[in-house]
Amino acid sequence: MAEIKDYLIKKNLLKDRVILVTGAGQGLGRAAALTYAKCGATVILHGRKVDKLERVYDEIEALGTAEAIIFPLDLEKAGDKDAMVMAQAIDKQLGRLDGVLHNAAFLNGASLLEIQTNIQWRAMMQINLIAPFALTRACLPLLKNSPDASVIMTSDTHGHNPTAYWGGFAVAKAGVEALVKIQAEEWEVLPNLRINIVIPGPVNTPQRAKTHPGEVKDAMRQPEDLMATYLYLMGPDSQTVSGQTFFC
Repeated sequence: MAEIKDYLIKKNLLKDRVILVTGAGQGLGRAAALTYAKCGATVILHGRKVDKLERVYDEIEALGTAEAIIFPLDLEKAGDKDAMVMAQAIDKQLGRLDGVLHNAAFLNGASLLEIQTNIQWRAMMQINLIAPFALTRACLPLLKNSPDASVIMTSDTHGHNPTAYWGGFAVAKAGVEALVKIQAEEWEVLPNLRINIVIPGPVNTPQRAKTHPGEVKDAMRQPEDLMATYLYLMGPDSQTVSGQTFFC
């Protein structure tokens, strides 16, 4: 499916909703967290570096919207217990969860398969595929209790159409797309739950700067330019949409 363009952003579209954003300290995660907060949501800011999360927290506070919550967690080291602790903390502090944007990602860099190591592959599988699965599963009781819950998984063009040099990252993102299709089918009997994929494409983010250092950043799309898609999929207007892939 194509990007959702010209979507009318309503100020209170996400009023009273609680949304978890992983990788919220920079790039697309930061932009999504700010957008969700502007539309009335209480946002849980996840990331690995507390200082980055605190800066986004301050930006949300300056908006005068609902106070954000900071939850630092290193996804590379996180196991089932860590995911459960996070879900339990959300339940205890906020009492509900209405959406999750899985945006955190990790890529060592483009390289030949023959020089990629097991350690690199484990990290890419863990952060890009296993951790989103584990967090969604741990948060499922909360999501089931929501009248309208949305999960968004971030994929990548190289996962959708695997190409040379993207190795473990492409394989992990291809796994994300398989995961979403399976989960969407399993949730067909639960009309209050949905899960979809966003493929951002080229956008000026810190991760893009690492993989494409020669690009002219000012000429690229900015994270804010993609927020119509992220907002549509998180809000009530996409309630009947599940198992779909949205290209930006």
